Amino acid sequence: MTERTRETTAPPPPTCRHCGAPLRDVFVDLGHQPPSNAYLTAADLERPEITYPLKAYVCRECLLVQLPAHAGAEELFTPDYAYFSSVSRTWVEHARRYVAEVTERYRLGPDSFVVELASNDGYLLQFVKERGIPCLGIEPTHATAEAARSRGIETLEEFFGLTLGQRLAEERGQADLIVANNVLAHVPDLNDFVAGIASLLAPEGVATLEFPHLLRLILGRQFDTIYHEHYSYFSLHAARRVFRHAGLEIFDVEELPTHGGSLRIHAALAAAAEARMSERVAALLEEERRAGILEMDFYAGFQAQAEKIKNDLLTFLLEQKGKGATVAAYGAAAKGNTLLNFAGVKTDLLPFVCDAAPSKQGRFLPGSHIPILPPEELLERRPDHVLILPWNIRGEIMEAQAHVRDWGGRFVVAVPELKVFRT
Repeated sequence: MTERTRETTAPPPPTCRHCGAPLRDVFVDLGHQPPSNAYLTAADLERPEITYPLKAYVCRECLLVQLPAHAGAEELFTPDYAYFSSVSRTWVEHARRYVAEVTERYRLGPDSFVVELASNDGYLLQFVKERGIPCLGIEPTHATAEAARSRGIETLEEFFGLTLGQRLAEERGQADLIVANNVLAHVPDLNDFVAGIASLLAPEGVATLEFPHLLRLILGRQFDTIYHEHYSYFSLHAARRVFRHAGLEIFDVEELPTHGGSLRIHAALAAAAEARMSERVAALLEEERRAGILEMDFYAGFQAQAEKIKNDLLTFLLEQKGKGATVAAYGAAAKGNTLLNFAGVKTDLLPFVCDAAPSKQGRFLPGSHIPILPPEELLERRPDHVLILPWNIRGEIMEAQAHVRDWGGRFVVAVPELKVFRT
């Protein structure tokens, strides 16, 4: 009998979620990981854990860095989604300042209508409501939406897109201001989401969106900002192309320190944006161009940088274990899960992590299965080192947990490079 060889063909490459071009250029491959916000219960530890490839590509046509949508938004943003924005004091203060600034700049008042997309627990709209400005939150996760309603903020539990934008415009009227902080990266159907903003926006209305800046991510070696809930990573060049596709124009941009370096873009319908155009847009586009973000060579080498950070962390943890020193972590953040799972860190090297969010306490980190404990455990166990996983709020954490130094403990961060803070 002749043995037949079955011919196999490689699957087609994924395609860009904005322009549809094939994605062939890998930006960074962080292996297979579970979703970074899929925190586990004790019962979950006895069941198989789903993982997906965490491989980001860069599109040669539109320069959008992105992950293929291996999991749908409904799978990642579940009703018990454990991220509550109000847990971070610095983030709430950031929102308060924003509301004060934008209210004055765009002359918002009792006759205005403000809509926030991914409004979470009302961390921002509480300040809009305080000023007597009508507002509406759109938040698909039940636990955070309920927290917002407890503050008296009307909240719809839906995913936003063109259909919902059109419906709200018809039923509630168009919005004078649409706010979308750290959500643009989270939407798998990017074109539909931005088209929804255009449909809901009043003719003279403004949309402001904040998202991590790809240029800062690359220069700062912030590979841990990449996780499954973040489908897209934006330069200003890429964002401008996406918004223009929906009939919107970015007329101003601010550089923010949040999340290791973010952009806040101000966009309007094209006809209303022309007279508002700020020189900051052209200046930042030119800075990106000079940095090389329009050239594919700029994206090479990021994999090696991520692997060096991983190896340096593992070396540190192994050295401390060899010395008999103890290391704990602080902040059960999504970015921390990307780092720990890429490095393969388990409880033998990092026995526990503390977090101030009650919604996370008593659970376990996805992948690593490290238990999440209240911050008081630091005082109880007195580790020699505390690894700060959400390095972007390092100052806030070091201030709140300053007592670690009372027993000679030291704080450590791994990104953008391993650093032990001696004092």
